[in-house]
Amino acid sequence: MDKLAQITERFEYVEARMNAGNGDIAALGREYSELKPVVDEIAEYRGLLDGIAEAEAMLDDPEMRELAEEELPRLKDRLPQVEQSLRLALLPKDAADARPAIIEIRPGTGGDEAALFAGDLLRMYQRYAETKGWRFEIVEEQLTELGGIKEVVANVQGQGVFARLKYESGVHRVQRVPATESGGRIHTSAATVAVLPEAQDVDIQIDPGDLRIDTMRASGAGGQHVNTTDSAVRITHVPTGIVVTSSEKSQHRNREIALGVLRARLYDAERQRLDSERSESRKSQVGSGDRSERIRTYNFPQGRMTDHRINLTLYKLDQVMQGDLDEVIDALIEDDQATMLAEIEA
Repeated sequence: MDKLAQITERFEYVEARMNAGNGDIAALGREYSELKPVVDEIAEYRGLLDGIAEAEAMLDDPEMRELAEEELPRLKDRLPQVEQSLRLALLPKDAADARPAIIEIRPGTGGDEAALFAGDLLRMYQRYAETKGWRFEIVEEQLTELGGIKEVVANVQGQGVFARLKYESGVHRVQRVPATESGGRIHTSAATVAVLPEAQDVDIQIDPGDLRIDTMRASGAGGQHVNTTDSAVRITHVPTGIVVTSSEKSQHRNREIALGVLRARLYDAERQRLDSERSESRKSQVGSGDRSERIRTYNFPQGRMTDHRINLTLYKLDQVMQGDLDEVIDALIEDDQATMLAEIEA
């Protein structure tokens, strides 16, 4: 209860400073937004405890006893649900959850079919972003002759983007008859998805002396979209060997995009390092972002999608590929929360 009182006092302090226009309004606004749902849960929990205490006191009043006996079971039945909601609200928050995200998709084993599947995953995430009202911008894309994806990098802007998309990092496996297969045999191939939180300048300081920046002519499938000037930008971060490129029409915009992707990759590497240091036991966390972990299988002949981390199977593959991902992402979030609660309460 002391902890709940401290959180409420902090919220009231932040709210008072905001109303007075005193301090960094943007920072106060972020803290207010983070604390408000927690304080609402605390108020509901306290209100329920007060209601139970009042009803129990009414049992001693002959005139109120019947009403209290009717009300008390209903209040007590609600208590476990309200307590659980409060526990979830008090769980440590990932500081990156509210951020936009960078999605990188690359084909794995499977040749042309893997590249085509990578394109299918890209469209799945584009459609999911549309359902959420997010802005989905492709910042780098390399296509195969068959229209598959050699590599694609996209920026997704919106409310709570990383909080939901971070569970998509890993190896996605597909089982289906490829369009290039004349014998009707089912092939298995894979694509790798990496979801990185967008980083700010204050998160990662990049020394300009550590960068090698090259300009080049953008390549493409031909036609009007191929640049005729050296506007594409490739940036190499010498200390880590990370290479990022961007091929928009404006060289200035390409440099800005490439630096943003580079910051995200460096920030993600630092987050991974800190997570590893904090606790080896968290390696089982569904949102760990392990790029080498096979997380999901899309079986087209059976119309089945299976998420291997939580043993969830959905027989609605068509809807999933159309961007209907909420059911699986909600289940992953619930599993992650259950794991954190178990660790805290152990």
